[in-house]
Amino acid sequence: MWDKQIAVDQVRAITLKGKIFFGVGAINSFETIADELKNEGIERFHIVTGKNSYIRSGAWEVIEAVLHSKGLKFSLFDGVQPNPTVDQVDSAVAMGRSIDAQAVIGIGGGSSIDAAKAAAIMMKYPERKCAELFEYEFVPSEALPMIAVNLTHGTGSECNRFAVVSIPEKNYKPAIAYDLIYPRYAIDDPALMTGLSEAQTRYVSIDAMNHVIEAATSRSANALSIMLAAETIRLVTEYLPKAEKDPKDLTARYFLAYAAMIAGWAFDNGLLHYTHALEHPLSAIQPKLAHGLGLAMLLPAVVENIWPESGPVLAQLFAPFAPGLDGSPKGASKAAAAVQKFLVSHGVPEKLSDLGFTENDVTMLTELAMTTPSLGGLLDQAPTYADRVAINAIYLNSMTMNP
Repeated sequence: MWDKQIAVDQVRAITLKGKIFFGVGAINSFETIADELKNEGIERFHIVTGKNSYIRSGAWEVIEAVLHSKGLKFSLFDGVQPNPTVDQVDSAVAMGRSIDAQAVIGIGGGSSIDAAKAAAIMMKYPERKCAELFEYEFVPSEALPMIAVNLTHGTGSECNRFAVVSIPEKNYKPAIAYDLIYPRYAIDDPALMTGLSEAQTRYVSIDAMNHVIEAATSRSANALSIMLAAETIRLVTEYLPKAEKDPKDLTARYFLAYAAMIAGWAFDNGLLHYTHALEHPLSAIQPKLAHGLGLAMLLPAVVENIWPESGPVLAQLFAPFAPGLDGSPKGASKAAAAVQKFLVSHGVPEKLSDLGFTENDVTMLTELAMTTPSLGGLLDQAPTYADRVAINAIYLNSMTMNP
């Protein structure tokens, strides 16, 4: 049982912050948020989002109406792309400064919310560039209040202190983690997520699963992260097929969004390791690569690597889709195959070679995993020794599907 893996004399800091309005119709809570902030004297908002989803989802119709009805001033930057870049954040910040914004609203999935978090910091540092933030050339001590309107059920960014932004010229995709970018408020409205494509639905749900697989097996794993992991995987296993069958199923979207939210809490407390550290170089090199797909291609090889150290925990986590795993070290290959079977059953059979990566890329990918700012910190959390040999092996084992 997983509780036998917990060292009770290891003290962990457990953190849950912010107010989340959750459920069908939660977008209408934006009026409450606006009122509370206006009462604090915050009347100028900078919106950071992508090109289409903020309108297509229906979120903007509500938000814009509230802003106008209350006489609140706002600027709108809609240039965030998947795997956002530091240059996009700098452009967003310049626009926000033009109205001297007092708060930032991120509308979208992880890309938009992460870019908004970075903008909330950079608004306080006019002499700095965003690349300096993500290369750790300074440590921020303040940020504007940030509101997250979440449009996907995968990232967890609406409830945690992490943000990821790429530096394309260096093929870096680093992460930052600061308490000052916890969203003050967040909205998780499943009705805003029914327009996700079938592929997006799968990829974001796989992202949530990866969050908890790592958070439950990291060196910082704790009772909370493991408990949340088990529930996340149970919910994704039950409700992802229902959302795939009927994208408008609000109950399915509700519980997938709930799973993603608690997964965000799980890795906010238990942290991440191999799969995210090794995925970031992939989508830094190929910015159009969906983050969840990148994670899926790596996950079976990561499971095989960590199983000897984490088998008892993973066997329990995987029980909803792979009953019968006993957690013994000799079961690593069987567990990896079970994860691969689960991914294929949800229409995600791709491996790295399908995306054009070859064995000749492994040395470069490994170097990026080990040298990109922040990724070394993730690798330090891996339950096995994350040296070049281990990283090379995971990339090589992820090139093609094992028979």
